[in-house]
Amino acid sequence: MITLKNVTLRRGTKVVLDDASVTLQPGEKIGLVGRNGAGKSSLFALLTHRLQSDLGDADIPKQWTVGEVAQSMPETEDSATDYVLQGDVRLAAAEADLVAAEASGDGHAIAEAHMHLTDAGSFDARARAQALLMGLGFRGEQVDAPVNSFSGGWRMRLQLARALMCPADLMLLDEPTNHLDLDALVWLEAWLQRYEGTMIVISHDREFLDAITRVTLHLDEAKLTRYTGNYTAFEMMRAERMVQAQASYEKQQERMAHLQKFIDRFKAKASKAKQAQSRVKALERMEKLGPVLTSADFEFEFREPQSLPNPMLTLDDVACGYGDNIIVRHISRSVLAGQRIGILGANGQGKSTLVKTVARMQKALGGEITEGKGLSIGYFAQQELDVLRLEEGPLQHMIRLAKEVSPQAREQELRDFLGRFRFIGDMVSQEVGSLSGGEKARLVLAMLVWQRPNLLLLDEPTNHLDLTTREALSMALNEFEGTVMLVSHDRALLREVCDEFWLVADGKVEPFDGDLDDYQKWLLETSREMARAQKEAARPVRAAAVGAKSSNDKHGDRKAQAQAKKRLTEATRPLRKEVERLDQQMAALATERGQLEVALASRALTPPQMAERGRRLKQVNEEVETLEARWLELNEEIEALTTAAAL
Repeated sequence: MITLKNVTLRRGTKVVLDDASVTLQPGEKIGLVGRNGAGKSSLFALLTHRLQSDLGDADIPKQWTVGEVAQSMPETEDSATDYVLQGDVRLAAAEADLVAAEASGDGHAIAEAHMHLTDAGSFDARARAQALLMGLGFRGEQVDAPVNSFSGGWRMRLQLARALMCPADLMLLDEPTNHLDLDALVWLEAWLQRYEGTMIVISHDREFLDAITRVTLHLDEAKLTRYTGNYTAFEMMRAERMVQAQASYEKQQERMAHLQKFIDRFKAKASKAKQAQSRVKALERMEKLGPVLTSADFEFEFREPQSLPNPMLTLDDVACGYGDNIIVRHISRSVLAGQRIGILGANGQGKSTLVKTVARMQKALGGEITEGKGLSIGYFAQQELDVLRLEEGPLQHMIRLAKEVSPQAREQELRDFLGRFRFIGDMVSQEVGSLSGGEKARLVLAMLVWQRPNLLLLDEPTNHLDLTTREALSMALNEFEGTVMLVSHDRALLREVCDEFWLVADGKVEPFDGDLDDYQKWLLETSREMARAQKEAARPVRAAAVGAKSSNDKHGDRKAQAQAKKRLTEATRPLRKEVERLDQQMAALATERGQLEVALASRALTPPQMAERGRRLKQVNEEVETLEARWLELNEEIEALTTAAAL
């Protein structure tokens, strides 16, 4: 287990953790939440020993392997698959042992090394690495491409795949969804739900946390509090605590006021001096409670647009792309006043290209875009550097913007405006290049609000926003009177803001008839159709190979059949072995579940014993559910291999 006992951690003069104590059990999936800058990443650094606590103890089992997503961008000519394979530290160690054993000529060591390789899953390691890459959105031809050929966002996906490849006892994931589209995010959720180790994840995606976590750690004002349940359960329990704390604070204020009133009234009277002095001491001894801050950490609103043209714009047979490369074509759509459009589609299909074209950031490669009279576009770029200048500060950005859209603005007015977005004091002059991702995102939001747009084009606006800022954005968008076109992997934001969807896929932009749940079902059906199509495409190849053999060579046919059967047996042996192991585990858990249910029904237990067995029963049910999902997955793989071999 992981144990933090009375831990104090400082970063410079800032106290990140103050007398923090918490225990995390093996196999728990924990969401670590708190506002930007609270110290969540510092806690990760403490757990990986990159930082040492100033006071107290932080203990992790020494034998545990820790997996995490590296933040540095890789620079290597290794293929994507090889780079991900290197994340399997156990496999890498076994391969190194084999090299050393072969160099020494020690037959016993060579045999042991081969055993270690088998235990490390070397037989299917490459296939597992490529499955991770494909799940995270890489195409078939990309899995063998060199790492240096990928852009920054795709390299971060490589880092994530490499971390998932590690057979870790403890997985630390810091904002793993930031560079994922909705397709890859749904796949990652399913993968993490099957992960059997201990996991701590930092995320500002409410639905993602709800799907994969069962414990929530809240880091606030250097205090670390454990809640049982996912993010939604945490919110409810925290709200209850805040109500109780506010009631305690108000009750204490009344008591303090009563004591102070007595002191003020009788401190000058000799007959009451002794009683007054005791009240003074009681007041001094009283532990002061802080008021509960119930207002939002951050809130803002878009100003009323000066006009609302209808339609906002019309796309007539528009083609979008780069240079001579057309990504989407034949787009004929109208954008009306007041619409809330969510743009869906996998990475690389053209969502950002479409938004950039509408935002006038790049020219259409064909067709015509007709803008309504008075159209004013506010554009939030997925890469903030598209609209920000690294060497300038927030105030310089606003001064330049004000000259374009509001010449009468004074510097103090701009400073006051930036203060509403938490840019205060010297921060208004700090170079944008030194700001955090969340601060850059708030600056872009401030610039959007100042422009007073009637059409908002938002491309992944929540990538660096904490949960409270995301909620503020959602509220502001719902109050906005203009039109919104939104690209986002944040399902909570899409659900709360959008009332219709466009799907960008296969070079086309079409309306999607359904909600986000329907879209996830569509993704699943599409992947199944692709798998069937790949099998059908492989069928003629197999038929040609069979036809090339001599029909008279029956002995050759039997030999080929025997070899095929042997290959199938070898390919499915590890899968069947794992199925057998799962059967044994599920049988043992079923027996334990029956015993627990009998014990709970007997009523012969003490309340603590009842609670302990109830918790264990819940854990057993969760373990069985996970094992059953893996059992079904393995049997589907075996069936697919058997079917393919029979074709």
